[in-house]
This record gives sequence, C-alpha cells and structure tokens, in this order.
Amino acid sequence: MGTPAPAELISPRSPRVAAARRLARRNFRTKERRFIAEGPQAVREAAEHRGAAGATLIELFVTVEAAERYDDIVEAALAAGARVHYASDETLAEVSQTVTPQGLVGVCHFLDTSFEEVLKAGPRLVAVLAHVRDPGNAGTVLRCADAAGADAVVLTDASVDLYNPKSVRASVGSLFHLPVAVGVPVEQAVEGLRAAGVRILAADGAGEDDLDAELDAGTMGGPSAWVFGNEAWGLPEETRALADAVVRVPIHGKAESLNLATAAAVCLYASARAQRAPGGCRSVTPS
Repeated sequence: MGTPAPAELISPRSPRVAAARRLARRNFRTKERRFIAEGPQAVREAAEHRGAAGATLIELFVTVEAAERYDDIVEAALAAGARVHYASDETLAEVSQTVTPQGLVGVCHFLDTSFEEVLKAGPRLVAVLAHVRDPGNAGTVLRCADAAGADAVVLTDASVDLYNPKSVRASVGSLFHLPVAVGVPVEQAVEGLRAAGVRILAADGAGEDDLDAELDAGTMGGPSAWVFGNEAWGLPEETRALADAVVRVPIHGKAESLNLATAAAVCLYASARAQRAPGGCRSVTPS
C-alpha cells in the first residue's frame, strides 16, 4: 500500500523543525530526553521499538521522494503513533545531522535503562565502555555487542554521550536492540556486575593474560563483562586493578595494535563462542 501524497510540506520556520534542530546539542537532548535517528535502518528500528513508556518514535520528518521509496517505514511510523511531517530537501537538511541526508529523520524518546535493571536480568555477556570518548567508536562497539549476542552495554560517566548523532549512526540500529545503561561510575559497574556473578575482564594491549590462553584454559565459559578503555591511552591503572583479569588480544602479525572497535569485536565474540561451547571452548590442538 503506497503512502498518500501530502497536502503540504512543513515550513522550515515551524517550531517542530526548530525543536528537532536543537537536538544536535547535548544539553537540549538531555533536557528534552529526546534524540535524532537518521536513515531508513535507524528510523525503521525506532518505529518498531517500544519502551517502558510506549512507542519510542515521536516524530518523523520525511521528503516526498523518501516517503515513496520507504512507504513501509512511513506506515510503521504512523502505526506507532508518530507525527509524520513531509519536508522539502532543504527543510530536512535543517534537522539532519549528516552531510548527505537520506530523507528520513526521526525524533525519539531516550531509551536507556537503569543499571539495576541490567543486573536484575542476570546478564551473561556485557560490554562496559569505561573511558570511550569517540562517539563513532562507542556506536560501533554497541553494534559489535549486539551482533555477539551481548545482554547489555554499560557506558560509564567518563564515556561519550550515547545519543550523540555519530554514536547513533555508528550503532546502525543496534541502539534499539539491547539494554544500555548510561552514566554509571566504573567502580559501581564493576562491583555490581561482580556481585551478580559476572567475571570482569579488562581489555588492554599490555594485559598479562592472553585471549588465546584464556580460551584454551576454558575459563571464559561463564558470565563475563569486558571493560574497554580510551581509544588513545587504553585503561588507566586504577581501572585495570578493578578487573579479575587484564586480557590482551594476541597480535600474530606485524600490526602495531588493533583499534578499539576491532578489539572489542574479537573479545566479545570470543566470550560468545566460549559460552556456547562444551567445556568453555578449550583448545582441540594436541598438547
């Protein structure tokens, strides 16, 4: 079923456009507890997502061309109770936070959960972003955690804003798939997860423990939380000291190191594999 053509386009001077444009700034996002999701994948996920207070998608700004191409997304937005505003390319550019808008911009309710709810669910695999400042990396790690089947992601109070437009885009919709707790002090995150029976693993290139050795020893089959640090300088000593083990990803070639998102993907998938394997994924290589 096609989407009917709009009677008129929203004015670029509309208060709704101005309100959406303000969400580019963190202080307005925090005050309104709303954020922007752009592009077909993110908007589709937002339209289908339901939080504790109901539908997540509040408004949708869409060009006529995009409405025709993605009529299923527009219909899903309407079904979710969102207000749909048809806009010119110029008006959409006013609310978009990308260089090349894709014709769909959604305004969404915040959807983070409390750390207490994360613990209550009895998580087996958690990613803790302890000092991650780059929004693109934060979103990509969230996407990796989602792909690896993690139960939750925790962003500490020293990490980037979850709703930074770059974080949202880099998550490619994964933001809507799993619980995310924000603003948790790293000490509280570690203490809470350990009390819930979760082993704390700090990912660090200078770690004493080797990821391959951990897998061979069969020690990674239980609940685990990976703590990831800053892109440039890793984890501070006081954070490493909180962990049960400080684990490095082995570099078998000549690369100097792995970037944060790549290392996170390797670590999370290693835990996911170990948790699904008999005997904790012990090596089958003869000794």
